[in-house]
Amino acid sequence: MYLKWNEQTIADFSDDNIDSLYNEGYVFTRVGKGIMNQTRSVRIDLNKFELSSENRRILRKTEELKLQIEKIPYRNYSWEIGKLAKDFYETKFGDGTFSANKVRELLTEKRDDFNRVLCYDTPNKVKDDNAVGYCIAVETENILHYSYPFYNLNSKINNLGMGMMIRAVQYAKDTGKQYIYLGSFQRPTDIYKLQFAGLQWFDGEGWKQDVEKLKRLNTKNT
Repeated sequence: MYLKWNEQTIADFSDDNIDSLYNEGYVFTRVGKGIMNQTRSVRIDLNKFELSSENRRILRKTEELKLQIEKIPYRNYSWEIGKLAKDFYETKFGDGTFSANKVRELLTEKRDDFNRVLCYDTPNKVKDDNAVGYCIAVETENILHYSYPFYNLNSKINNLGMGMMIRAVQYAKDTGKQYIYLGSFQRPTDIYKLQFAGLQWFDGEGWKQDVEKLKRLNTKNT
């Protein structure tokens, strides 16, 4: 089950309100427009972020990967994108995790919550192999929420998922944002989110920096 301590639905989508609620551990969810859950959120303080040697190694291994930021509604949406997301989430997390219809809804409707899609392509490959990954995201002047990533699991690019995430972190830092949010920490497999300098996590009351304590936490709902 998804770990959450509180839930609310907002109608004020100003940057200030969104930033404030994310700072209180809330994140937008795909359940419905404006629905936010307070959870064990993970973020990077970008004033303290610098690429590690491992981050640089991943960037070198994925050097052909290019990031482009697009607004939602996404004008280049196609059914193949919905299928890519559905196949990714079913393979990773099981049947029915994320439907193609929900992906289409998030990417094609006018949204006040999820407002960006991060598109990753490889310009040097043939056209049909260009779009290798996407991430449905929330962007304000001060934050980026890297929320729902998905990519071609058959891609020949090694470390594709981490390559996508690191480029998103770089984009957020380069555009002067204060934080990038990486979702919640709930499963043992979420440990990949913890390899960044400047990492913080929300414990239900405030933001902590003790990553070793986070690793020891039971990831069941508490």
